[in-house]
Amino acid sequence: MDFEDTKEEAEFRARARNFLQKNARPRTGKGMLYRAAQADEGILREALEWQTKKYEAGFAGITWPKEWGGQGGTAIQQVIYDQEEAQFSVPRGIYDIGLGMCIPTVCTWGSQDVRDRYAVKALRGEEVWCQLFSEPAGGSDLAALRTSAVRDGDDWIINGQKIWTSGAHYCQYGVIVTRSDFDAPKHKGLTYFFLDMRSPGVEVRGIKQISGASHFNEVFFDNVRIPDSQRLGKVGDGWKVSLTTLMNERYTIGGRAGVDVDEFVELARGIEIEDGPALRNAAIRERIADWYVASRGLKYSHFRTMTALSRGDTPGPESSIGKLVTGRKLQDMSAMALDLLEQGGVVTDPEVAPMAALFHQTLLTSPSSRIAGGSDEIMRNIIAERVLGMPPDMRVDKDVPFNKVPTGKG
Repeated sequence: MDFEDTKEEAEFRARARNFLQKNARPRTGKGMLYRAAQADEGILREALEWQTKKYEAGFAGITWPKEWGGQGGTAIQQVIYDQEEAQFSVPRGIYDIGLGMCIPTVCTWGSQDVRDRYAVKALRGEEVWCQLFSEPAGGSDLAALRTSAVRDGDDWIINGQKIWTSGAHYCQYGVIVTRSDFDAPKHKGLTYFFLDMRSPGVEVRGIKQISGASHFNEVFFDNVRIPDSQRLGKVGDGWKVSLTTLMNERYTIGGRAGVDVDEFVELARGIEIEDGPALRNAAIRERIADWYVASRGLKYSHFRTMTALSRGDTPGPESSIGKLVTGRKLQDMSAMALDLLEQGGVVTDPEVAPMAALFHQTLLTSPSSRIAGGSDEIMRNIIAERVLGMPPDMRVDKDVPFNKVPTGKG
């Protein structure tokens, strides 16, 4: 395979690089990797300004169809832009969920009027979206959700609770999957909507994280009224619609930029251990080699998924590979980095800690990437069954009416 840019790709890369050089600061290692997690007014404003600049320059929605407000470009153009942007310090994280998961679902299942109303505003950064899926009693089993949707004329009345909803405190809109039929098996009685997060009856409560940030929330719904025009897919087809979101979610999480081998090498180069520079230690170099191989595998798996997207396909089960590998790699790499820092590993102040506490924050936040979008165990099952073709796990409750499924209550 030839990985050199074609003439057209080289021209696109030059245009992207020129845009970034004129509008962004080169990344130094401090970057803005975790600033978005705090999402204060200043960061939200900075993210909006950056997203608007990208849109106006033609670098937002590169692979989206033009009828969605995108550029109608190729997958390799998106890859090229991501490669170039990774070298600059720009706001990241605020729009990942909306543009990576929610809006593609809205555009896939919604009408042209819905696409016209919401897609471009999201691409420009004017509206931020969240994903309302997980529930306290469901764990990684999304189909076990209990938030109810009851038809009332041309509206639906929503009651229940969602949890671990990233960005709900600053989002204007969200997508939500609900249970509209408790007599149907758990995968059959679901219906999918999008809603205004400012609707009466929606209450958002922040969850404090061990890292000190508070970027995800629990959300309560008390007789929230949603018009039927905001339903995506048919009544009872919520699971099918959810799969569009989930496949995009695993692709987005698995492909996120973050701490990688280069940052670890930079740290190890400046640390002295008993037998000399950490970077020359055989055991450490072996770990670096393992992480490098994993990073290359992720890179080319990511390219394969981008190819599927460029053909108009929904990201497939292979996206689970990237998510599974990324979470463990981030955790292992940050843990090793803090071990090398010894007592300095307890210093979390970004003004004092090496590399602005980048590895400290990674260690505290990386476990969530092994849960968000499905736990490691869920990912392994998906890979085994849908990629490798192995026999599926037994699911004894698959065809049982949801209201007959045991709940553990006496």
